[in-house]
Amino acid sequence: MIRRDAQRNRDALVEAAREVLAERGVEAPLEAVARRAGVAIGTLYRHFPERGDLIDALLDEKVSGWAELARQALEAPDAWEGLVRFLERTCELQARDRAFTELVCLAHRSDESEVNRLIARLVERAQRAGALRADVGSIDLAFFMMANSRVAEADPERWRRHFTLSLDALRAR
Repeated sequence: MIRRDAQRNRDALVEAAREVLAERGVEAPLEAVARRAGVAIGTLYRHFPERGDLIDALLDEKVSGWAELARQALEAPDAWEGLVRFLERTCELQARDRAFTELVCLAHRSDESEVNRLIARLVERAQRAGALRADVGSIDLAFFMMANSRVAEADPERWRRHFTLSLDALRAR
């Protein structure tokens, strides 16, 4: 059983990592995480001996949150609106959370992942409704999100214009 103060420090480190990595990406200095958490760097390394350990603590919550966005989109009454809502929420996350983009969107390559299966269902559903071009596949949406992540990185306030223009290319005529 972990002591209360140690658990408090660990929780503070995870919260600080969530903030710092969102702002600066996964290569942010761990010293910045420790400083934000109000603990010494040694405390960070006691809880997370390697950078990957800290990142893993955030990865599951980011992936499960993204999957939840896809599940909610599948429940939307209108297939196109559900797909657009999923893409827009994903792009919003990219604009404000560099770690989400780097860890989840850009590194998410497993065809067998839950999120990829959900995205494939969103595509199929929108195509059956006649709203999404028939030649668009899940990989096209992955490239859509990758492109938008770069626009958001370059100008976090103006990514929506790129998003809207790109949506027009996906919509069935």
